[in-house]
Amino acid sequence: AARGSIGNTVEYIAPVAANPVDQTASLRELVQDMQAGQVDMLVILSDNPVYTAPADLDFAAALENVELRIHHGLYHNETARLCHWHIPQTHELESWSDLRAFDGTATIIQPLIAPLYDGHSVHELLAVLLEQPFTTSYEIVRGYWANQVQAGDVSFDTFWETALHDGVVAGTAATPVEAELRADFAGQLAQVTPVQPGEIVGLEINFRPDPTIWDGRYANNGWLQETPKPLTTITWGNAVLISINTAERFNLANEDLVELRYRERSVRGPVWIMPGHPDDAVTVHLGYGRSQAGLVGGDGDNTLGFNAYSLRTSDAPWFDTGLELLRIGTQEPIATTQNHFAMEGRKLVETATLEEFRANPHFIHGDGPAEEELPSLYPEFEYPGNAWGMAIDLNACIGCNACLVACQAENNIPIVGKEGVKAGREMHWLKIDRYYEGEDVYNPAVYFQPRPCMHCEKAPCELVCPVAATVHDSEGLNMMIYNRCVGTRYCSNNCPYKVRRFNFFQYANQDTPVIQLMHNPDVTVRTRGVMEKCTYCVQRISSARIEAKKEERPIRDGEVWTACQQACPTRAITFGDINNPDSRVTQLKALPQNYGLLRELGTRPRTSYLARFRNPNPAVEEGTA
Repeated sequence: AARGSIGNTVEYIAPVAANPVDQTASLRELVQDMQAGQVDMLVILSDNPVYTAPADLDFAAALENVELRIHHGLYHNETARLCHWHIPQTHELESWSDLRAFDGTATIIQPLIAPLYDGHSVHELLAVLLEQPFTTSYEIVRGYWANQVQAGDVSFDTFWETALHDGVVAGTAATPVEAELRADFAGQLAQVTPVQPGEIVGLEINFRPDPTIWDGRYANNGWLQETPKPLTTITWGNAVLISINTAERFNLANEDLVELRYRERSVRGPVWIMPGHPDDAVTVHLGYGRSQAGLVGGDGDNTLGFNAYSLRTSDAPWFDTGLELLRIGTQEPIATTQNHFAMEGRKLVETATLEEFRANPHFIHGDGPAEEELPSLYPEFEYPGNAWGMAIDLNACIGCNACLVACQAENNIPIVGKEGVKAGREMHWLKIDRYYEGEDVYNPAVYFQPRPCMHCEKAPCELVCPVAATVHDSEGLNMMIYNRCVGTRYCSNNCPYKVRRFNFFQYANQDTPVIQLMHNPDVTVRTRGVMEKCTYCVQRISSARIEAKKEERPIRDGEVWTACQQACPTRAITFGDINNPDSRVTQLKALPQNYGLLRELGTRPRTSYLARFRNPNPAVEEGTA
């Protein structure tokens, strides 16, 4: 409000919840009623309050006083364990429903498959509780919207088919409303006693949802457990994040075990030192330390990480002061993916300020020879048809790892587990490297760089394979013929980009029927002893080529999207035919800020990058703003 943002960049809409209330106050009231024995039956829908509720409420103890407890959810979790009935829930992809976007626009959810385990949706369960005749989710959702369509506008069938086709229900966006800031709002904020410079009143504790498993609801998803966190690159667990100065003050190193004490509660976890993290503060992520998450996420004594919810209170759910940190003297190993991947003094991420770029657009290459002019012992090849290439804009990449998970889903990439990651054997065909830059290690610049296979024109891997399992195709792709691979790993040793993955064990489950439904039938499921890598989603290229041949035309620009490109929310990845002078990828590669990784090696990678630019405010840089 003070910045004048309301009505310009910020708009308010009426709450979309049917009965908007203070959720924390409502939960506290429920717990008080349960403690007093005033709740005869409690139905918990798609939630896990025994695990996620603030620790001071002690929801589990209060739940024991309820005479009939019913849990409805995807998993038999911590809450379901204390309930009399557990009703299996249909997954979001198995049931009809509807939801609203941030601006109030409604959309109708259509199922992709029939329920695998005979579950029931929230709509069906509520219909039974309301003593209505049993109907399916489809009938309930369709019936609701039939009552919303005004008679005489259009037929309901036309409305329904249009909404399903378009993906949104037209005209349902909320109308912005005027709102005034409460006069006492600033006064409420001022209740926190400010800490003076140099004064330490305990440490500050900050609670954050986990970047991959959120609040713990996705803990049993192996893809998400093995997805590296964007800044820490930690997998299969959480850590106590602290600054460099705080680590020095407590004489701590990475993986040192510490005990966090807060309001007479305590929890133990390993330390991870974060450049740029505020001093005298600790950040912990929620969602770990599960005891009933499942075979992957933690079950019984097989837990992952520590439970930060056990410290969280209802009056300070996100941050507070007064935390004590004690050094235990032992270590707990952390599975991270970038201990063995570092810049090692090389300029892998090219950066410049906007002013520097305008002064010298060719700051990357200078007056040296172009990559195509570097001498090579490799023979030259002509590509008369298509020649595929990729350009990745480092200005747009936010390190979210959506591309990594999309690649894993598309190409049947297995997970290797925490021990496999600690051994450096993760199987991801695509990695998001995180790099720090700057002389001030306490406040560095942070860069992200996606690293798939470079598909080198002069590929070092091809020359050393004794069985010609890794070869060049007629369109410039660096291919793997899995049936030929005998597992020498010479190709991986000779790859300067370290983008090849080796199946040390039989990671893929080819026996469980339901797991087979997860595999992409267009991609081979690899077995033990095989080297694998990014293929530029060759199965999608082949599909587009077949359609183009049937229509007797060339493949159009933009007709082939790789999985990583399709999933990228910022459109940082562009793929296409570099033989087509009008293609988007060709235009990007012609820009002066386009460069190849480790170009001095003369490998001529088909994957290139657009340099990262910064446009700093001089006053901010100098600290005078």
